[in-house]
Amino acid sequence: MYSSTPKVLHRIGGHPLLGHVINSATQLGAHRIHVVIGYEGEAVRAHFTEADLSWATQTEQLGTGHAVAQALPNIPDDAKVLVLYGDVPLIQPKTLKALTAACHADAISVLTVLSTDPTGLGRIVRDEDGRTVAIVEEKDADTQHKLIRETNSGILAAPAGRLRAWLAALSPKNAQGEYYLTDIIAAAVADGCEVATLMLEDELEVLGVNNKFQLAQLERHYQSRIAEQLMLAGVGLADPARIDVRGTLQCGRDVEIDINTIFEGEVTLGNGVHIGPNVVIKNSHIGDGTHIYANCHIEESQIAQNCAIGPFARLRTGTNLADDAKIGNFVETKKAQIGKGSKINHLSYVGDASVGEKANIGAGTITCNYDGVNKHQTVIRDGVFVGSNSVLVAPLVLGKNAFIAAGSTITRDVADETLGVARSKQRNIDGWKRPSKK
Repeated sequence: MYSSTPKVLHRIGGHPLLGHVINSATQLGAHRIHVVIGYEGEAVRAHFTEADLSWATQTEQLGTGHAVAQALPNIPDDAKVLVLYGDVPLIQPKTLKALTAACHADAISVLTVLSTDPTGLGRIVRDEDGRTVAIVEEKDADTQHKLIRETNSGILAAPAGRLRAWLAALSPKNAQGEYYLTDIIAAAVADGCEVATLMLEDELEVLGVNNKFQLAQLERHYQSRIAEQLMLAGVGLADPARIDVRGTLQCGRDVEIDINTIFEGEVTLGNGVHIGPNVVIKNSHIGDGTHIYANCHIEESQIAQNCAIGPFARLRTGTNLADDAKIGNFVETKKAQIGKGSKINHLSYVGDASVGEKANIGAGTITCNYDGVNKHQTVIRDGVFVGSNSVLVAPLVLGKNAFIAAGSTITRDVADETLGVARSKQRNIDGWKRPSKK
């Protein structure tokens, strides 16, 4: 991966590769999930502190069979063991359910795939009756083996007691000098154990990530799955190839989403929401009938019904808009409560503020909320009109229906129904000449 980040912590859809695998295993209702770690293992373990996992360490990298053996001491003989891989993130729970269903005390089950290019993969070897008898790795394959297109995904299910015996009998006498997990297939056949196979049609479901190209390839495949699910649920996507969901996205009816949109964390869109192009929304709720225009960034915010946002607006953490509020172009808000029907139309910053209903904040207005050490609150009551290019220096309260003259720097509270004016006296100098260039 050419990265200081452990491979299984690289992300697809906003989640680590290993996180996807753990999520699929969790959905199976597994009695226990064991994670075998090696290189940079502690960094991996530290990332999943909230998950209920058992950890095993493979101190020497001696192959897949050796890796599985590290977890077996904590698994009872009567258990059914499903082996997954931390860099194979798109495996689906329904596939794994079918695979584990075929495994029992006298049968192991193997997930295979018909590969368009089997180079580098283990081949499934069958006898004249079509029964699986072995898996041959690429480096140990002869010319005939290399003609086989059915390949091993690496994912299998086996009874724990038998698996323990087969792993103990593995030998590193092969081209890579490793203990191959795949060698247990031949051992199972020798023991009279059935080898059931489940063949996948979707190669990408079992594709492992070994470089940034494969990571990007699986990212697009993952996003295409989500786009399909959204559209089948009635969401309108201008281009299914240009949406990224890096978390969870829940949508109501008649939602329309334009191109190049990114949804991070947990996002919900109500009925009739329209999202313009190049919009980023993170951990936010967007209420029914709201329109978000092009190039907006919304983070940790709650938007009520029938609001209008943008274009080019930024709503930062703690922004809450009531019904019918409007945030216009090049407006930034942070920890701001915006009341019903209030408008901040142009080129303004409103932070650490409470704005009442039907207030109008003029272009170029800013709340000076930071004194260099502490943050302070600006309270703007119902019906306040703030003229353009005003500076509101917190802490400050503008009373109900107060009016602030354009170009004012307000440093003291303004009472209800009062005009606040704070400008220096203008001087016009006759005979003034522009400086000349030296």
